[in-house]
Amino acid sequence: MDNLKSLIREVPDFPKPGINFYDITTLLKDPEGLEQAIDAMVEQCRGLNIDTVIGIESRGFIFAVPIAYQIGAGFVPVRKPKKLPADTVSVSYELEYGQDTLEMHRDAVGEGHRVLIVDDLLATGGTAKAVVDLVEGMGGIVVGLHFAVELDFLGGRSKFEGKDVRSLIRYQS
Repeated sequence: MDNLKSLIREVPDFPKPGINFYDITTLLKDPEGLEQAIDAMVEQCRGLNIDTVIGIESRGFIFAVPIAYQIGAGFVPVRKPKKLPADTVSVSYELEYGQDTLEMHRDAVGEGHRVLIVDDLLATGGTAKAVVDLVEGMGGIVVGLHFAVELDFLGGRSKFEGKDVRSLIRYQS
């Protein structure tokens, strides 16, 4: 996946000094890179018997929809509050700088549904952990969490003991 890594733009001091931002828009605009990334993520989840692929707002949608389509699963968006039109369930969680909330339609995941959670980036893991809690609170079974990029040095993977966590591109520091 080194060729995919070379397509990601690193932006120093964004959004604030001392932060190195890994911008995937440069990967997304490259036709071969985008195809390779999605194909690789699809291959990682073949045979997992997934009912539903959940994409986390908003960049997670970019990867989750084609994965769902390719493996014959449904797609469910998890969004910021007040973006979904029907009855929702929500989860609030702590961030480094405060608190946030995510919502999903109440009827999106049923008891025993096998769910794959997809996002563009695994950093500290707080957002993805909140989605795991939301899915499991609705009776769903999280069969995996798949990310395009993982920042190993932030330790997000440690929040998912016993879960199948996969990422295409990993940064050590």
